[in-house]
Amino acid sequence: MYLVAVLGNLLIILAVISDSRLHTPMYFFLSNLSLADICFISTTVPKMIMDTQLQSKVISYRGCLTQMSLFLIFGCMDDMLLTVMAYDRFVAICHPLQYHVIMNPRLCFSLVMVSLLFSLLESQLHNTIILYFKYFEHMNISNFFCEPSQLLNLTCSDNFTKHIVTYFVGTLYGFLPLSGIFLSYYKIVSSILRIPSASGKQKAWSTCGSHLSVVCLFYGTAIGVYLTSSVLHSPRKISVASVMYIVVIPMLNPFIYSLRNKDMKRALCRLQSRTM
Repeated sequence: MYLVAVLGNLLIILAVISDSRLHTPMYFFLSNLSLADICFISTTVPKMIMDTQLQSKVISYRGCLTQMSLFLIFGCMDDMLLTVMAYDRFVAICHPLQYHVIMNPRLCFSLVMVSLLFSLLESQLHNTIILYFKYFEHMNISNFFCEPSQLLNLTCSDNFTKHIVTYFVGTLYGFLPLSGIFLSYYKIVSSILRIPSASGKQKAWSTCGSHLSVVCLFYGTAIGVYLTSSVLHSPRKISVASVMYIVVIPMLNPFIYSLRNKDMKRALCRLQSRTM
């Protein structure tokens, strides 16, 4: 599954870079999402595979903090890029004549940089809180990686502070981006319903279907795990849900975006023919 995820997302990046017809904002954001997915899954799964082979369940203090930091950076990057892609679809469908003026290269690059900045801020926020409360060692984490909310449970004995931090971060990096996606799709649906022809509606929906599928998969598991882990104490359920959004979703993203997208299929075929 790890190899399929990495190779699949690499193919998406190579297809976008090699085909000039895919040098558009939508595919620019998609290639950045694929890069974030590769980094996201690589922060946890290689360590898990190595631990399984060596029959080891130990991670160092520095290694744990490093893994948590990288996990937060690339996980939040996925979160932010999905929101940016929703805005891109909103401009493309609701303001098609102004699309290339609004979504110019400078704005696209700025949106990616802002997403990275927010991701770094979230990672530093978690690090500051965890390092402030307690130096932890010889503790058990009921997961296959250093899951941020579980580390917060271990290091912060004050339940009030713990809940405040959890829901503040969940609101800032979960609820607000999701609200932006909902608002974008509310405008998109309103515009699509006003399109007179059935073929026009179908074409508009086809550009949004892949993105909506990924959003539902990612947010349905990630936010559920993050917000409920401080309330529910079911390590097995949390671990299963973690596998879904850490391993399964990055693996499925290339299939979702390539199988439902004719332009991407053509680009992959052209890339294959060049390689052959």
